[in-house]
Amino acid sequence: MRLGLPYCERGVHSLRAKLTLTNVALLALGIVATTAISLMGMRYYLLDQVDGELTKVRNSLGSSQLTLRQIDSLSALGFVRDRLVPDSTDSSERSAMESIYTAVDDRGTAVSIFGVRPTEAQLGLARAVGDASALARDADPHDVTVRGDSYRVTAVRLKDGSCVLMATSTEALHTGMGKALRLDLAFGTLLIALLAWLTMLSLRRRLLPLEAMVETSSAIAEGDLTRRVPSSHHPTQEVEQLRVALNSMLHQVESAYRTREQTAAQLRRFVADASHELRTPLSAIRGYLQLYDKGMLTEPDERRRAWDRMNAEADRMGRLVDELLLLARLDQRPELRFRNVDVSRLVRDAAEDLRVQQPERPITVGADGSLLVRADESGLRQVLGNLLGNVRTHTPAGVPVRLGVERADGLVRLSVADQGPGLAEEDASRIFDRFFRAGGGAGSGLGLAIVQGVVQAHGGEVTVRTAPGEGLAVTVTLPARTAALP
Repeated sequence: MRLGLPYCERGVHSLRAKLTLTNVALLALGIVATTAISLMGMRYYLLDQVDGELTKVRNSLGSSQLTLRQIDSLSALGFVRDRLVPDSTDSSERSAMESIYTAVDDRGTAVSIFGVRPTEAQLGLARAVGDASALARDADPHDVTVRGDSYRVTAVRLKDGSCVLMATSTEALHTGMGKALRLDLAFGTLLIALLAWLTMLSLRRRLLPLEAMVETSSAIAEGDLTRRVPSSHHPTQEVEQLRVALNSMLHQVESAYRTREQTAAQLRRFVADASHELRTPLSAIRGYLQLYDKGMLTEPDERRRAWDRMNAEADRMGRLVDELLLLARLDQRPELRFRNVDVSRLVRDAAEDLRVQQPERPITVGADGSLLVRADESGLRQVLGNLLGNVRTHTPAGVPVRLGVERADGLVRLSVADQGPGLAEEDASRIFDRFFRAGGGAGSGLGLAIVQGVVQAHGGEVTVRTAPGEGLAVTVTLPARTAALP
């Protein structure tokens, strides 16, 4: 599925918006919490000052042993307050803190003193308080509302049993808190806008590698498997780790795809070659059977010759099928029966077999003494047999051949080298391909493929050194799993 760039860009922008909104929401929450705490602290501090002032006045008036008759007017109360409790606030604060004083009877109604009627503020304060006796018994001032304004009020009982209410306005406090709140909100809004702008700029730069990943993925989806995610100029650790991991994954995907394509091509070529190789003996057998069926083989010698040819082709087809089955088993990584094997003895035995088959061929063996490895003996014998069979098939009988085995650097190297015509570089690169025969020579073309399969099943490798006119040298390298003979 192709990754459309508009869809991907919408995904990136959505991520930017979400991260920006998250940062803005966190900052807004912090500003709200800070503003709430600061306003609560300011209110507590200012109310504590108002309450302290009221408490001092109440305590001073209560300890003065005055009676209501000794207080001839509200100005006398102000005089007593000024004398008993020195005022520490300046003139601007006193003007902002309006105070109300009134005397109340047992029913909580404001009373006149020497003919002076209570004012509306005093009447309103008395109605707001209600039970002045209960307020006088309470040590802490209370909030009341008088004519729509907020006050802090307390009461004191005089010597003659009457009560005096004292209230101080807190409107200035609330006004100041409102101004502070508006200032905090304005500054917070500016700070949030600045943070959102900076976050968008930062995220745009930080998310550029992700956009490069999207572009690379789109290119790969369109078939360009060679594309990789480039490194950014200012990478973050997480994004760089993601880039490296993605490039590694893309490399693995490309390798797997190339391997699959090569495997599919090899399989198609293998099936075609196998069909061709099996068709040849089947065609020969079918031809002789048709001759026999039509009565064209009248002479005993002809029938004997046809019978021998059909048996030879059947044997050839059987060997070909056996080799194909062996290659199939090797592809499935069979478990080999490892035991102590003397490789030098196997090399000498293979050389003796070649001398019997081709007495005129000069053979040199470099396998003196005993060299033990842990290996599958039948597999190693088949490797030597196929290598020498390749020499017999593709070189003249008089061409010298050398067999050798040695141990070096923890490895065992077994070599078979001839002085034949050699191979061109193009043919040498395909020498282990199944059904490959250089120059269309004889044989099934599976011998060296089987050699490679057996050696790889042992955990080793096979290499070839050749050139036109310089012969062919095949070296088998195996891990040295040595052990003492039982």
